Amino acid sequence: MTRTDFLNDPSAPAANSIKVAVSAVVRDQHGRVLLIHRTDNDLFSIPGGGLEVGETVAEAVVREVKEETGLDVEVADLVGIFSDPAHVVAYDDGEVRQEFSICFRASPIGGELRTSAESKQVIWSAPEEFAKLNMHPSIKLRIKRALAADEGPYFT
Repeated sequence: MTRTDFLNDPSAPAANSIKVAVSAVVRDQHGRVLLIHRTDNDLFSIPGGGLEVGETVAEAVVREVKEETGLDVEVADLVGIFSDPAHVVAYDDGEVRQEFSICFRASPIGGELRTSAESKQVIWSAPEEFAKLNMHPSIKLRIKRALAADEGPYFT
């Protein structure tokens, strides 16, 4: 299923759903950030996805990172809650979700990098290399907030 992200776009379709999502800014020992090249919108992103019934948000982070990248992670702390109603995601089945993502910092503890049905590329990227990557502004904001560790949790 393809998706299109809209942010502050007056031509964006109106949201008709909301779903709790989680994401993770995972950094390695060199300070690089784990990124996936998404298959559904062709953008670079941090790993993440929807919360499933019966799991905690921390369990969802661990599951999503593993599914999309092959890595096992340990959740460290909260980056923030991103719920900007001006950011909607339209899917080709007619669903239009308002953003609602809980973002965490996490550390790799095992596994091996690999792609998945949701990630056509998985890379470690230094922050100074982000400008070269096609990345949605909402993801750039999550990473920026995660790298500003001295600030408290962010929320909209």
